[in-house]
Order: sequence, then structure tokens, then C-alpha cells
Amino acid sequence: MREIKAKSILGIGSPEGDPWFGTSYTLNIYRGCSHGCIYCDSRSTCYHIDDFDNIQIKSNAPELLHQALKSKKRKGTIGFGGMNDCYMPIEKDKELTREALKIIAYHKFPVHIITKSDLVLRDIDLLKEISKVYAAVSLTITSADDELSKKLEPFAPASSDRFKAIKELRKAGIYAGMTLMPVLPFITDTKENIEELISKASDSQAAYIIASMGMTNREGQREYFYQQLDKIFPDVKEKYIETYGDQYGCGVPNHKQLQALFTHLCQENSIPTKMKFYTPLKDQQLNLFD
Repeated sequence: MREIKAKSILGIGSPEGDPWFGTSYTLNIYRGCSHGCIYCDSRSTCYHIDDFDNIQIKSNAPELLHQALKSKKRKGTIGFGGMNDCYMPIEKDKELTREALKIIAYHKFPVHIITKSDLVLRDIDLLKEISKVYAAVSLTITSADDELSKKLEPFAPASSDRFKAIKELRKAGIYAGMTLMPVLPFITDTKENIEELISKASDSQAAYIIASMGMTNREGQREYFYQQLDKIFPDVKEKYIETYGDQYGCGVPNHKQLQALFTHLCQENSIPTKMKFYTPLKDQQLNLFD
């Protein structure tokens, strides 16, 4: 790993916010990721991140963020987790995510964090402060089984620890839920996995679950994914090649059935399948967590 000086830090998306996550800005304090998820889309060639496993630390991120937010006239939700996990192990020592949250709290901007790490619990104090405007935390969980999740996401905390994190965040009054994505064809696309995930999310009092019944699989990402499949799940690669070729989007073969099951179980457990997004209108803001 090495430290670098970034030229800019805040990416700008749609003014209306991303339709899935509600984010208008993106923030990546690190470049690359150490969680080692075998399916990671951020390895795709189009992102031009060489040596993805060798983390680059944007040491001047806090100063750049302060300057960027100071000049913004329009508030919009800042998204962490688009290209890497802001709570990967190095964050425990560097605390750049924590510094960024302090700046976001100071400027009173809303935030949405997507992570696979229970290290997010360290920053509950700041998330509570930001929640006066809007703060959401989504824990990505792809498998209900810790042994399987260890194969898929070898250096990320166990799925059981992520469920515990959701529960702790909810106890603290934070708007927190689960992102059930990707769902990997021929690996995690089972009825039993979906049922168990939703059951555990319900037990953790997840405020929502956002799901996507499939995965991306493009150049750069695909080669790494197939290498790992050969090591961990022999013969599964051939199923991907036969079913999807080199197409970008790989929906699970039983997409309709799994989506119907997911919708039914979420309704049965009274778990929304969409998030409530930040709105600057105070009368709507008051009803955010009803």
C-alpha cells in the first residue's frame, strides 16, 4: 500500500440521486480494496485501477472534501462504497473515513455508506449526528452461511458479524439495512439462501433490503472471477461461459422465481425493498423513519 495525493475527491452523479441508493455524490478515500471479494465489479478494466489489491491511500482526502463541500450550494447524499469498502482493515489505523464523516457532519450533508464491515460501528457517534440530516448504512451480505461468505469475500468480516452490525446500528437509531447483491448464479442463487438471508435480516431489524438477482461480469472482473472459480468451485466457470458468454449482466437462471420469493418474504416480514431517501423538505424529513 502507498499514500497518494488526489486531485479531487467528490464525484458528481445525478442531481435527483441514484435510483437504487439515493446518492448524488460519490466519495472514494481509498483506491483498490483488500476484502478480496471474488466477484468485485471494481476490478473491471474500464475503471483503470492497476494492481487492485495494492491499496492507495488518498492522504489529502479530508482537506479536499472540506473544500468541495464548502463550495456546494446544493445538498445531496454522499455515497461511500461505490468502488471499494471504506471500512476495509486499513481504515482501523488510518481513520480517513472517520475524518470524512466529521467533515460531512460539520457541513450538514446527508450520507449513505455501503460496507461489508462491522468497523462501521466505531463511528456510530458521528452517524447519529449526521442522522439529524440523513444517514443510511447498508451492510452487503451475499450468503447466510459464514463458510461460504469466507470463500466469496475472504478478507471481509463474516456474514454473522454483519448481521450483528445491522442490529447494533438499529439499536442506536441509525437507518440501516441490507444490500443483497450480487446474487451469484450457480452459487448463492438458492431458495434456501434467500430465505435464510431475509430471516436473519428480519431478526436484525433491518430497515430495508435492496436486492439484485444477478451480477456484473465484464472484462477484468471476469478474468479474476473465473480464476477464483477454478480454485474454489471447479466446473462452475463452464456454466458461466455456456450461459452468459461475455455479456455484462448475468441474471440468475431462476430470476423470476427468486425475485417473487424475495418480494413475498419481505412483505411477510414487513421489510421494505426500497430505501427512503434524503429530502431537504423538513416536513418530509420528520416522517423519514416512520
